[in-house]
Amino acid sequence: QVQLVESGGGLVQPGGSLRLSCAASGFTFSHYTMSWYRQAPGKERELVARITGLGGGTMYADSVKGRFTISRDNAKNTVYLQMNNLKPEDTAVYYCSRDRGNPDYWGQGTQVTVSS
Repeated sequence: QVQLVESGGGLVQPGGSLRLSCAASGFTFSHYTMSWYRQAPGKERELVARITGLGGGTMYADSVKGRFTISRDNAKNTVYLQMNNLKPEDTAVYYCSRDRGNPDYWGQGTQVTVSS
């Protein structure tokens, strides 16, 4: 069965960095676009970044452009989100998803807290 397992979240000071990982299993990973979403308390889940199956295409939310980088290693069935210059407003639960037009599977999420 399809499984997505996120890791790498934690508490970081403003201006710091984190790298999130999402390990996928149960499907042919390179055939699917993968995305990172986030949901802050009291807010709707929002798309952060997306990467196509072979990694040639990426997109980012305006709020993270120039600070976050999405990448993937199809040999390891893993998608990453490198987050630099983190801000308190980046605090949220971060989820990875498998996309078929819209997300059809989600991971359990990993908490990112940016605070001094």
